[in-house]
Formats: sequence, C-alpha cells, structure tokens
Amino acid sequence: MTPRGFAGSLTLQTGPVSFRSLGAVTVASDTGSASGVALADHFARELPELAVRWQAEAAPQPRLLVLNEPLAARLGLEPDWLRGPDGVRFLIGNLVPDGASPVAQAYSGHQFGGYVPRLGDGRALLLGELTTTDGGLRDLHLKGSGATPFARGGDGLAAVGPMLREYIVSEAMHALGIPTTRSLAVVATGRSVHRETPLPGAVLARVASSHLRVGSFQYVAASGNVDVLRRLADHAIARHYPDAADADNPYLALFDAVGSAQAALIAQWMLVGFVHGVMNTDNMTISGETIDYGPCAFMDAYDPETVFSSIDSWGRYAYGNQPSIAGWNLARFAETLLPLIDADQDRAVELAQERLTGFGGQLSTALATGMRAKLGLADDVPDDVATPLMNDGLSLLAANHVDFTSFFRHLGKAARGDAEPARGMFVDLAGFDAWLHRWRALNPDASKMAASKMDAVNPVYIPRNHLVEEALEAATGGDLAPLNRLLEAVGSPYDERPGLERYAEPAPEDFGNYRTFCGT
Repeated sequence: MTPRGFAGSLTLQTGPVSFRSLGAVTVASDTGSASGVALADHFARELPELAVRWQAEAAPQPRLLVLNEPLAARLGLEPDWLRGPDGVRFLIGNLVPDGASPVAQAYSGHQFGGYVPRLGDGRALLLGELTTTDGGLRDLHLKGSGATPFARGGDGLAAVGPMLREYIVSEAMHALGIPTTRSLAVVATGRSVHRETPLPGAVLARVASSHLRVGSFQYVAASGNVDVLRRLADHAIARHYPDAADADNPYLALFDAVGSAQAALIAQWMLVGFVHGVMNTDNMTISGETIDYGPCAFMDAYDPETVFSSIDSWGRYAYGNQPSIAGWNLARFAETLLPLIDADQDRAVELAQERLTGFGGQLSTALATGMRAKLGLADDVPDDVATPLMNDGLSLLAANHVDFTSFFRHLGKAARGDAEPARGMFVDLAGFDAWLHRWRALNPDASKMAASKMDAVNPVYIPRNHLVEEALEAATGGDLAPLNRLLEAVGSPYDERPGLERYAEPAPEDFGNYRTFCGT
C-alpha cells in the first residue's frame, strides 16, 4: 500500500530563518491548597528560553461539564476532589498548587507551508508535570485559559463545542489504541466567547507525554543558539527516547526515533480513516502523540481527497496527503538538528537526508502491515499478491463511495460466511464479487478465529461526524446526555453492543458536506 505523495525523495531546506527573543514577561500566579497535588516544573526550569510565566484568566462561574475519572486516578488525582469547588478551580488554572510555575510555551511553525517565526501558546498554559501512578511523567496543560503574550491579537478563549470535540476525539483515539494527548476535563467558564455568534466559554484540561513539537525546535534553531538547541534536544531525549543518549550520534538517533514514531502514528491514522486537518509543524509532537484536535474528523465514504477543515481550501492536509506532509514536517525537524548532528554542515545534511529517505519506507510498511490485518491476510501471503488486492479494494471503495469503517467490519462477517452486509454496500456488484473471490482465495481457512482477529483491528464505533455535531449542539445548549452516550460507544470501539446500532451507522444522506473549524 503506497502512500500518496511519496513518489520522490524529500529534501532538506537549510536557508536562514529569523528569530525574536521572548523578553522577560512575568505574571504572578495565585497559589493555594490543592489537596496535596504536586506539579513539577521541569520544562520551565530546564528551558526558560521557551517559557513565559503566566496565569489563567479567572472564570466568573466555573462548572464542570465532563471529567475523565480513570485518567484522573492514573494521574494520582482524586476524582471527588476534582469535582468540588477547589478541584474545578484547579482544572482551569485558578488554583495553582504551591511551588508550581505555569508557563506559556514558545514555538514557531510552518502553517499551511508558510513559516511563522513566533507562535506559542496563545490561549494555553502548561500548569506543570504530574507523576503518574506507574512512575511516568505527564504534562497538565490548559486550552482556552486566556490570552498570553503569544496570542497575536486573539482573545485566548475557547468555546464549549471545540473543547468537547477534543475531549471526544482524543478519548476515542486512545480507545482505538492510537498515541494521543488525553483529555482530563472540560469546564464551562460562565463567560461568553465571541465568534460568529456569542458562545458559552470553556477550558479543556489535557494531558500529554510532553508538548514538545517540531515547532519548538524551529523556534530555538532560528536563534542560532546551539547551546539552547542542545539543551532542548537533550531534554527531548531524556523525556522520550533515553536510549538515544547512548548512541554514537545521539541527535541523529533522536531524529530516527521521532521519524519512526511518526511513521507508526500516521499509519494508524490512515487505517481508521482519521483526518487531522491541520498538520502544521507546530502540531507534530516529538513524542509521536496526536495533538491539537481542531478541524479533525473521521472519513465516512472512502476518498483520499477528503478534507474537513474549512480553511484548507486546496487540500494540503487531505486524508491521502497525510503521509507526504508528515515527511515534509520531518524534513523541517531535520533542518533544526543539523548543527547537532555534525559540525560539518554538508555531512550533517547527508546523514539527515539518508535517514529522512527511509521514512517513506517505514510508513509504507506500517500501512501495509495494518491493511493486511484489516483484511485478515496471513503473513505468508506474498507482497506482490497482497498489495494489488489492497489497492484494488481501496479503489473499489472510492468508486462506490463505500463507508470505510463499516466495510472492514462487515468483511469480518464475510470471513464467517456472510458476505451480504459487505456486498450490499456496493453499486458495482460484479466488481465487488470479483474482488471478494480474490480475497477468499487468499483466505481459504477463514474462520471465526480469523474473523475475530479482524474485528480486533476494525472498529465498530468511531466518532461519526453527525453524532459529534449532535452531541456538541446539545451540550452547548446544556444537555450532556448525547455526549455521554457517544463517549460510551467510542470508549470500547471494537466491541459491538446491543442498543448502540445508530453509533455504527454512517451519516444520513441529508447530513451534507461536512466542514470543521479550529475554534479560534
């Protein structure tokens, strides 16, 4: 299965970039008793050049809308306390534990291909790092907590709908087994947010392995300060890829590790029909986690040209372009590391280019392996047989406008002997029958066991766009019941359950051409 856009090798661009200093902006934070919560400040202490101390805006009437209790428990946070007045204030940054240092993080980024030298957390704050019950370290981060020095004229606020969208989709991604930032809570602020119309405001509390991005490295690299760049790279290695520290070239090993993580991640997106929608370099994490669920959505009918973002008018971040864009972003990451990879820039470019060229192969392999699993193909089926079957099957789906998620789930029923649910999705019955004959010839021992393996990688439930919109509209009006029902369905995406049939169905025909918005 060859990803679109990988026809040629990627090249590095090494031209000069501009830099602006952060300055010395500080704001005192209110502190208080937070039920023994301990927030570390590793990022703020180790990389002060990328951190501005700040505080969240006070919310007039904070009200908890949704709390992720299992995640809270893993973070060592008491759910009952989080539901109380002090806990709610903590979740929006209005009650800061003693010793914590909330900061807005600095980064740059290529946005739709254009470089912006100073972006940063314009409406977000890193409250600090929590130690999980299994000893891991996780960032606790807010969105919609008010304007920071990086706001660039924005109000720094967020509305209930977009924050609940991130909660729904990020938790669905986690349940699907895809690396992602997680959502801890959404709190209504009691403040109106003005977009096209006034909307109720909210703050999202989210959790991540870190919020280091390709854009973080771009910001530092633009300054030409190799010492800070080395500290940032060492911080990333210690946080995410400690084995790289022992490599002959730790910074080349860091690039390798990030490339491998991103290859695996993008393949997982593609295999469930996920479209991120805004794959700017500031939205690509060093950890390999999915981040910033703005104009994101899942495909219904399979179409590589699928675009949901209202601002992506030329399809840069279409579903089928995601592999090539990931490679492009990694090329920008490689540029930042050149001074660390080798003192001889020509040699550094050569080494980085060599590693970058291998990214397409890694992603193609991950896609092919995942597609084999979705089709239930045995490991001994030769690639020259499996690959045409995969590509011809996808072409049939596109030509017949077949729902991507439902088709693969129904194919599991065909493995059990009932092909009609899958067959009924096609207009070109002869074309499907011919393809199914080829598929069955490669699955002569198809059985309940084979079908069960297919069901384990082909979800029944995804956050269907019409259901997400239904839940967000109801929640914005104060009714959380549709939200909770949707979360119940997508929380166990591979387990078909009675009573949830509508959550497995594609959007009705009158749903129309779906568009999503970033929420700012």
